[in-house]
Amino acid sequence: MPSYYDEATKTWFVKCYYTDYTGTKRQKKKRGFKLQRDAKEWERNFLETQQTNPDIVFENFVKIYLEDMGHRLRNYTLIQKSKLIRLYLLPYFGKLPLSNITPVHIRKWQNELMAHRDTNGEPYAPTTLKTMHNQLSAIMNYAVRYYGLKNNPCHLAGSMGKCRAEEMSFWTLDEFNYFLEKVSNDPQARTGFMTLYYTGLRIGELLALEYSDIDFESCTISVSKSCQRIGKKDIITPPKTPGSVRTISIPEFLRDELKDYTGRIYGVRNHDRIFPCTRDFFRYHMRIATKDGDVKRIRIHDLRHSHASLLIELGFSPVAIADRLGHDKVETTLNTYSHLFPHKRDEVAQKLQNLK
Repeated sequence: MPSYYDEATKTWFVKCYYTDYTGTKRQKKKRGFKLQRDAKEWERNFLETQQTNPDIVFENFVKIYLEDMGHRLRNYTLIQKSKLIRLYLLPYFGKLPLSNITPVHIRKWQNELMAHRDTNGEPYAPTTLKTMHNQLSAIMNYAVRYYGLKNNPCHLAGSMGKCRAEEMSFWTLDEFNYFLEKVSNDPQARTGFMTLYYTGLRIGELLALEYSDIDFESCTISVSKSCQRIGKKDIITPPKTPGSVRTISIPEFLRDELKDYTGRIYGVRNHDRIFPCTRDFFRYHMRIATKDGDVKRIRIHDLRHSHASLLIELGFSPVAIADRLGHDKVETTLNTYSHLFPHKRDEVAQKLQNLK
């Protein structure tokens, strides 16, 4: 692997040939290396990413995996996936050839993560551990399918963590009303939290809402996009899934709240975002309003769970809840909230009994 010194710039560069996925021979040149060894290392890593066998080093294979996923995932999702891989996978597996990673390696990785404690002595949440394992397994499945890896060692190692937390955090109506009193001095916070609680919108969907998305006459909100903070910019993207595009009916008191709030926005136009803030704005208000412990602290996304719980208490069916939350399949609703439905079984039996 030759490298060359550029007298004019006093830097090193490499020039190599490779065959792309179409079978075409191509040349690759890279300049600007201060050290010869850096130039050689870049060339070695680049040529390795052109391989189609499982002997490639894990950190180079991840580059291939993420480049491919970049054409299939939303930008925000790709950023989150890349961050997880960088923090929790590369430090352990980065320098290992893909084909050399065994179930023993994975078990030791799992054990170290499960034994981890932060500065407050708290372990990783079971759902976080499950997400880490699933990501590693997804990379290995990709290698099995497209790069000739014989099997996925994650399957033999077994999983860790849990798909769902033992207890789902949410606010009852009384808890929410108590919380709402504490943020009512800020109209944007008050109206935003009311909209989240009484519609089940995802926070990205709320942040993307435009004035024209609200039909004050028919009491509906149209959901057709999401807002993600990437770097220092707000990026409007399609919603999470096709089923997320929906029209939500809202109660008149929420319609009136939104009408009063938007009426205070000077010169508001149809395509203006009515909540031109970030997730951190709402996180801040939740943290301040719950610091005294009178209302338990929950995440922003738990307001969506709170809405689902409220609908279950009101007797709505899983089909109706799935439609309102924008789930593509009713199975998603049942899997997520199945533990909230069982107490309804006795009510069904009692109502059937009352027919006699």
